[in-house]
Amino acid sequence: MYQEIFKAFENVKNLGGKAWEHAVAIDFFNSSNIEDCSIHCFHYQQMFECFFKHILETKSKFGSYSKSHKLNKLLEESIESTSFKTDKSKYRGDLVAITVCAEKYRYNIDCQGYFDSVAVCDELIKELIEYEKI
Repeated sequence: MYQEIFKAFENVKNLGGKAWEHAVAIDFFNSSNIEDCSIHCFHYQQMFECFFKHILETKSKFGSYSKSHKLNKLLEESIESTSFKTDKSKYRGDLVAITVCAEKYRYNIDCQGYFDSVAVCDELIKELIEYEKI
């Protein structure tokens, strides 16, 4: 699923391409028998971070991005630095949850809570993909 969403970035030599690579990993984990979702979370957070930074690099006035790994901060930065607009309150808590899960990927995490956050954030991915096409 994610590999298809990021298909336009397949083997691209920038952060969009890195997002696609993480999408391939996520699809693998979705089809595996691995029960611990923390590795999925790590790749999901990385996919999102790379794509936010791709958007900031290609769509912002200065073509740059912060060093933050916090997805909610990168959303704020994307809204402030580009013409991308969305209801950030809809995603803030779920982006924080995914960031926290990724930071603790060595531990067992609440998989149901994590996947609930993924379901919400998948909508933001779709919004960002549409924005990127502009």
